[in-house]
Amino acid sequence: MRTHAHKQSLAVLGALSLATVTLTACGGTSAASDEKVVTVYSADGLKGENGEGWYDKVFAEFEKETGIKVKYVEGGSGEMVQRAVREKSNTQADVLVTLPPFIQQADAKGLLAAYEPKGADQVDAADKAPDAKWTSVVNNYFGFIYNKKRLADPPRTWEELLDPAYKEKIQYSTPGVAGDGTAVLIKAMHDFGGKEPAMEYLKRLQTNNVGPSASTGKLAPKVDKGELLVANGDVQMNYAQSKDMPNLAIWFPAKGDGKPTSFALPYAAGLLAKAPHSENGKKLLDFLLSETAQRDVSAVGGGFAARKDIKATDANATELNGLLEGVEIFEPDWADIGTNLDTYIDAWKTATGS
Repeated sequence: MRTHAHKQSLAVLGALSLATVTLTACGGTSAASDEKVVTVYSADGLKGENGEGWYDKVFAEFEKETGIKVKYVEGGSGEMVQRAVREKSNTQADVLVTLPPFIQQADAKGLLAAYEPKGADQVDAADKAPDAKWTSVVNNYFGFIYNKKRLADPPRTWEELLDPAYKEKIQYSTPGVAGDGTAVLIKAMHDFGGKEPAMEYLKRLQTNNVGPSASTGKLAPKVDKGELLVANGDVQMNYAQSKDMPNLAIWFPAKGDGKPTSFALPYAAGLLAKAPHSENGKKLLDFLLSETAQRDVSAVGGGFAARKDIKATDANATELNGLLEGVEIFEPDWADIGTNLDTYIDAWKTATGS
């Protein structure tokens, strides 16, 4: 499993959906006055629906060990960066966890401070910034989901999703807003062989598409209930959700007779510049990369450990590895994507009328 992850750059497009910020977790001015607190702005997916996620366990253990309370704010990858930008003159958070390319955008906007967490030496060079501005804490892969109760014959290809039977039963999160939504473009351009054929396909798919969604995470409950039959997502988040949503199944679309494909979609963490509690932020980053926390990534979080010295053997790890059997893991041209992402988003808007 890790042999795939090792090859992936954290410039991989990510994910994740633009979810509503959890107001009750907001740091605010109270955090600034409390020395035993650390505020985390994070992309969704690592906190459980019912308090059983990786974040839930790790944060509880961190609070018990250090006495530092974690205040948690959740949203989409882009939204978390945007919020940090708005607060740049009065920084409220200490740690940012988001998906590529949003972690790189945060760095480019001067939001991150250099800090190499303990254990970062066990993270592949491709999975962290060379200047220690961020490092992967959970590895992951892009994927789709379908309702396995409603679809006895599950979809295998992009082309099948054009069938009238899927009309208003497909939804994917918004490219340019949600990381996973942007990843739909990246995978489509890879699978169809370029921007023009990918946009032509997505234009045709629009007939069956329900419409834009700022949140990828909110699509899974709709698929589980049968309101949707197919949606986009990512392996870690959807695998974790499937524990409480029994009708979810993960799949990777192929083009025609080709192999199903996917690419790495890791969660990357960095210390915010001018963080009100930077020392607490450093302690939390150390804890997220500790051996104890990393061993729980698969067993509790349904993801893949970022540290290469952690060899997970739990039941979840075995099942997760099995999901990727036969899937071609590709690495997009991230230099091109970084330069032309706005162009690709505009092309998608034009093609779909979004």
